[in-house]
Amino acid sequence: MSVIEIEHLTKKLKGKLILSDINLSLDAGSAYGFYGANGSGKSMLFRAIAGLICPTQGSIVVFGKKIGEDGAFPDSIGLMIESAGFWPYYTGFENLKVLASIKNLISDEEIRQSIARVGLDPDDKRVYGKYSLGMKQRLGIAQSVMEKPKLILLDEPTNALDEDGIKMARTIVQEEVQRGACVLIASHNREDLKLLCSRFFKMSDGKLTETTGEIKL
Repeated sequence: MSVIEIEHLTKKLKGKLILSDINLSLDAGSAYGFYGANGSGKSMLFRAIAGLICPTQGSIVVFGKKIGEDGAFPDSIGLMIESAGFWPYYTGFENLKVLASIKNLISDEEIRQSIARVGLDPDDKRVYGKYSLGMKQRLGIAQSVMEKPKLILLDEPTNALDEDGIKMARTIVQEEVQRGACVLIASHNREDLKLLCSRFFKMSDGKLTETTGEIKL
C-alpha cells in the first residue's frame, strides 16, 4: 500500500533551491534510508513530508491526502527531526503526556511503556534539561513511536547514543516496520541504513537519487 506519493516537489527559500523536482513513492511495512552531506536537503524533505514547510511547486500526498490542501499534516505521523522541542523543566513523562494530550490516543500507561521501551525510567524525576544527550535522544525516539503512527520520520536517530542505545533504536525501527509502519531514516551511519532499510536514496544539492549497491556517505 502506497503511503507517500511525491511528484515534482520543489522548494525555494530566499531564492535558493532547497529541494529540486523530487519524485518519490513509498509503501507501508518498509524502512527507507536517506543519506547525503549536511545541507543536502534530507531534513527539508522530511519537513515537507510532515507538512512543516510548503512546496514551492509540486505535490505531496500522504495516506491519499494532499498535504497543505486536504490536511496541513499527515493523519498518523511520528517524527524526530533535528533537536526535539521538549520543555526543559518537565520530566520525560510530563513532556510526553503533554504531547499525547493533543490527540488523546494513548493512556498514561502506554506513555510509560514507551519511555521504558527506549531504556529510560518513566518514574525518573529529573527534568529534561538535566538529561544527557543520549537520554534526550532516547526520549525523542519514544515520542516518535508512542502513538503507533503509520508513518515515522527519523532524522539521525542514533546520534549521541551508546552501543546499547544504538541496538535499542535499531530494534525499535525493525519492530515498527513489522507492525506495518512506513519508516524513513536520514542518517550518516552506514550500518543503520544497511541493516534497517530496503531502499536507499542519496540527497545532493536538493536532488534525490535512488541508489543500489554500496552506500557512499
